[in-house]
Amino acid sequence: MERKQGLSPGRSRAKSPARSASPMSSLLRRRRKNYSHHPEPFFFRSGGLRPAEALSPLREGPDPDGMDGEDSRTEGRWAQWMKGQLSRGPSVSSSTCKRSDLRLLLGVLGAPLAPVHVSALEPFPHLSIKDTPIESSSAQYILQQYTAASGGQKLQNSIHNAYAMGRVRMVASEFETANKVTKNRNSSKVAESGGFVLWQMNPDMWYVELALGASKVQAGCNGKLVWRHTPWLGAHAARGPVRPLRRALQGLDPRTTASMFTNARCSGEKNINGEDCFILKLCADPATLKDRSEGPAEIIRHVLYGYFSQKTGLLVHLEDSHLTRIQSNGGDAVHWETTINSYLEDYRPVEGVMIAHSGRSVVTLFRFGDTAMSHTRTRMEEAWAIEEVAFNVPGLSADCFIPPDEIRLASMAEACEFSQGPRVKTTVATAPYRAKLGKLDKSSRPIVS
Repeated sequence: MERKQGLSPGRSRAKSPARSASPMSSLLRRRRKNYSHHPEPFFFRSGGLRPAEALSPLREGPDPDGMDGEDSRTEGRWAQWMKGQLSRGPSVSSSTCKRSDLRLLLGVLGAPLAPVHVSALEPFPHLSIKDTPIESSSAQYILQQYTAASGGQKLQNSIHNAYAMGRVRMVASEFETANKVTKNRNSSKVAESGGFVLWQMNPDMWYVELALGASKVQAGCNGKLVWRHTPWLGAHAARGPVRPLRRALQGLDPRTTASMFTNARCSGEKNINGEDCFILKLCADPATLKDRSEGPAEIIRHVLYGYFSQKTGLLVHLEDSHLTRIQSNGGDAVHWETTINSYLEDYRPVEGVMIAHSGRSVVTLFRFGDTAMSHTRTRMEEAWAIEEVAFNVPGLSADCFIPPDEIRLASMAEACEFSQGPRVKTTVATAPYRAKLGKLDKSSRPIVS
């Protein structure tokens, strides 16, 4: 079989995300150029994009000044980021607000993760009714219908890797305080447009690159470690178990989606956009939440709801709620609740697998808890459309999902520290990486949710 070049995530970040500033457009140009010699037999092209809906912005986001210092340690940056949300007021300049909004959009919508770990190698459970609660057996039946409607388990098991490319349009649309609600009426002018590419490979490996405006977020997993890179935080690893990318659950990976809800329970029915749906509810277990918590930030809960159409059996709506408690030094605790509602549309078959070719997500960030009148609510929106999808891409290997050097060196340093005892500090002989390892100290890595 002829080896196709240009699809490898390793090629898209040939110098690792932390060292490469090449825009995503060049990656897409390379991919299209290399595929000009292999036109139609491999790719399914989904046709034109639907125009994205007009959306509206807000006037707050991460602190644009406190996050860029190269000498600042990673310690406390998650809490500082959260505190920065309230420090942004209406008097801030429009350029600063736009930059802050863009960071907020990419930070929250760029590469969120699913609540729990699932593995593509785990067999799908058989439908069991005996000695099984009705909520669990109903969920298993719904998932079997979903798997059949998505193309069947046999076809999905034959897929070893996958590729998807699409366009996105994001905007921070609303900012609310106890006394005021701020909306932007010129939403079509301030919305940011961009694109993303996603690669996946068994077992549990994935890489995503999303470019929006002049910035981009890169994230990946080599099956053992999840990492993310942003221009303002650099490269950092996620705490807790390896988890799938949430964007893959948005109609792009039915096998992982079914595996995600294996231990879910059917919690009722609901009408979504005129379509009757079954609701499956999945909660992250306390051990996983504890592993994901760090320092002053404690993950209290992470709940995922899947709404499966009673008519087609397909997933049409995905909702998850994530609650974090942050305890500041000598102050009151602050709670942040992040809720993401995704609507999946335009299902069409790609080589027999049903893929959602468009959709939209609505995100709400709610801050509360320190004083009665200081809550804030931020609303963000995203519309996306899938341009290309391919399965079993030749030439894609595990080497394409290797984390950046900063993450690998930090992981090795932590392993050495653990093996030598908690009081022994390991240093890396290579001088250029010593400062980077300081930023990735075990006790202070920011959390990727």
